[in-house]
Amino acid sequence: MKKQIGKIAVSATALLFITLCGCVKDPYEGMVSVPDGTGGQMWVELYKDLPVSGFTSEGFSNEGQFVVYDSESYRAMRGVDVSEHQKEIDWNAVRDENVEFAIIRAGYRGYSEGEIYTDEYYKQNVEGALKAGLDVGVYFFSQATDESEAVEEAEYLLELIEDYEISLPVFFDWEPMYEEGSRTAETDRATLTDCCLAFCKTVKEAGYESGVYFYRSLGYNHYELDKLSGLTFWAAAPGDYPDFYYAHRFWQYSYTARISGIEADVDLDILFVPKDAKDRE
Repeated sequence: MKKQIGKIAVSATALLFITLCGCVKDPYEGMVSVPDGTGGQMWVELYKDLPVSGFTSEGFSNEGQFVVYDSESYRAMRGVDVSEHQKEIDWNAVRDENVEFAIIRAGYRGYSEGEIYTDEYYKQNVEGALKAGLDVGVYFFSQATDESEAVEEAEYLLELIEDYEISLPVFFDWEPMYEEGSRTAETDRATLTDCCLAFCKTVKEAGYESGVYFYRSLGYNHYELDKLSGLTFWAAAPGDYPDFYYAHRFWQYSYTARISGIEADVDLDILFVPKDAKDRE
């Protein structure tokens, strides 16, 4: 018994030494705590070379369905993103809600059979938004399983937009589908990241600005975000202010808004445009 007690004493002393010298590995080393979108926090990988968002809750407020931002550094442009799910849209009425831009789905790939389709309302939406005087960007809903499919999607989209004045980025929007028969259910981070880069490289070579859309968990857990640092980030983080940890130019803050000109629920967005020194005087 005496010998056993001695071993316990030595073990306790060793544990105290290890604790004091910092030899116990921090389980959250290389990670950062971020909002999870449900009022809690979660630990995610920290990319030290990726710029961090400077936004806090300060300056953000609500104006009906819309979030507005009062800042000396940025002008917050009001926007919507739409697809065939919104059906017929009165773009003049949308403009009269002080909406300045629209991001429009141009096409998508099916999650089971892998065929590519043009959004049913794409042409109507892009022409209506442009005629109403809005700035326009587009996105493609990807279900690419490799780089060649991602390039195929980009080339398909580029044909759809070549006759229009697309002044905002062209976005890669890949989202996991877990339904039975999904081709992409087992896609790993490296593959998805490579698909995004292949899509965006094709878009850039055609002369357009390229970007990537993701919601909180998709961005943190499914992408190698540090490899996408050259792209425009469009972060979906519904709430009263943009709490996605890394810097992003576009913020999607609502999925269920109702505004004039659109009968169905619609997503609302802000584009943060840096003000120059003259604007801040």
